Amino acid sequence: MTQSTPTPVIVQPQEQGPGCLIRILYFLLVGLWLGGIVTVVAWVLNVTIIGLPLGLWLLNRLPQIMTLKPVKRQARVMVVDGKVIYRESSLPQPPFLLRALYFVLVGWWFSALWLALAWLLTGVSLGLGLPLAFWMFDQTPAITTLARY
Repeated sequence: MTQSTPTPVIVQPQEQGPGCLIRILYFLLVGLWLGGIVTVVAWVLNVTIIGLPLGLWLLNRLPQIMTLKPVKRQARVMVVDGKVIYRESSLPQPPFLLRALYFVLVGWWFSALWLALAWLLTGVSLGLGLPLAFWMFDQTPAITTLARY
């Protein structure tokens, strides 16, 4: 009796998005002005109760809009009854009530200061502060609503 070996499961990782050079060029040519417009629109929407969900959605997408940062996904591979199941999902988020309370008490004003500082760093440093500014723009969802992005 020969023992058969199981077939290995190969999972292709998701593409990591464009490289650093492309992201910098995009930021300088498109992301800088588009991000500014989206930031202003998001904060105007946040002032209104009705526009708050869309404003927060825009602020959570700011890293992608400004710097083409790829969305982080969580991948799971499971074998159930001999079948391979592959599932992708977004990162788990803190509880909604905690995020809402944080936004009301801290997130709305702190993220405004955070974004103003990132914009100031971008303009004043003549490009030398771009790595730090990229990081600051990427952290905007966490600063605003504790979102894991």
